[in-house]
Amino acid sequence: MKNDKELTWKLVNTEHVVTDRWIDFRRLSYEMPDGTLFEPFYNYSRRSYVVIAATDTEGNYICVRQYRQGIGAVTTEFPAGGIENYGTTDYEKTGREEDPLEAARRELIEETGYTSDDWTHLLTIPSDATLGDNYAHLYLAKNCRKVQGQTLDETEFMNVTVIPPAELEKMAAAGQFQQAIHVLTLMLAKNC
Repeated sequence: MKNDKELTWKLVNTEHVVTDRWIDFRRLSYEMPDGTLFEPFYNYSRRSYVVIAATDTEGNYICVRQYRQGIGAVTTEFPAGGIENYGTTDYEKTGREEDPLEAARRELIEETGYTSDDWTHLLTIPSDATLGDNYAHLYLAKNCRKVQGQTLDETEFMNVTVIPPAELEKMAAAGQFQQAIHVLTLMLAKNC
């Protein structure tokens, strides 16, 4: 059995193909554990983000519906959004990063108009350990109450929808709750 060091790929070269405030998309060359060269391998850096399984005072899930260009469809999902990097003008992770819980609170109220005083951190997990270096911070917010309207970013167009737990679980089982990390968040939230 090989130890972790014997399984590790060695980075040989990095070419930044696209670098802007949204992504650093890279073409990489690696030396494999057996000494052979593997190229090209593509990966990316993006901001880490939060996903919030939010429930109202009756225990129904507060979700949003919005267009997702990757699959070309409007999806139902939990409120979510990027963690802000302060003090930077490009994608470089050199500035102060927003606290994930504060990002979750901000995203929930911006996207839905709801707020909560009852927060639970469920899990922090790599978003895509194969290709990306960002993390998803998953939260449960219980007993949410509506305090304002939405305050959406310029690229956000979404509707708020409230869904009973049994209905959302059926949607997830049927592949109609289409964000994988959101399904994980739902599974973890059910156990809290």
